[in-house]
Amino acid sequence: MRIHFLLGFLVLVGGIYLSLSPLEFMLLSVTVCFVLITEMFNTAIEHVVDLVETTHNPLAKIIKDVAAGAVFVAAVNAAIVGYLIAVRQVDWSSGPVMADRLRNSPWHITLIALIVVVGLVFAIKVIRHEKTLLSGGMPSGHAAVSCSIWVAVSFVTGNSLVSIMVFFMALLVTRSRVTMGVHNVWEVVAGALLGALVTLLVFQWVG
Repeated sequence: MRIHFLLGFLVLVGGIYLSLSPLEFMLLSVTVCFVLITEMFNTAIEHVVDLVETTHNPLAKIIKDVAAGAVFVAAVNAAIVGYLIAVRQVDWSSGPVMADRLRNSPWHITLIALIVVVGLVFAIKVIRHEKTLLSGGMPSGHAAVSCSIWVAVSFVTGNSLVSIMVFFMALLVTRSRVTMGVHNVWEVVAGALLGALVTLLVFQWVG
């Protein structure tokens, strides 16, 4: 909920920055509130199910999955609405210039790669019906992000020594997830490969 509230706040601030029309800002606000409301209902339903059913019950799992699916649908709807509103703010005549600026901006490419990696981690966990999106489960988000940063730093700096240092830092992060018992080895390996390969593809494609 804290993450959703923070993202919703940032989206609304972005809407103000883009000087959206009253109608567009109203649609954006309703969409953000819809996501937050579904998340609140999902949390309430999970607690009610845990309160009523203390043993493992397939029906309880279905109820929780459906509630979580409602949040996912609301999030997809929010992404579509946000895209349709944002695309109106883009000057498509300056597309080639914007593309060149993007290619020459490692910071933007890195941000895009991290967003794609985190989005894929969440999507895989939702598809696999993991109990939580932020801790545990397949794949490891910490491993994916740390390896994504390692690949991005390697591309941006072009310095082998810096790349090796960041690699060992990523290795420490991934190892800590196993030693703390949050993930098993395969979840960490899957996350690391996902983060590294996706970031590599993003830099190759955009750059």
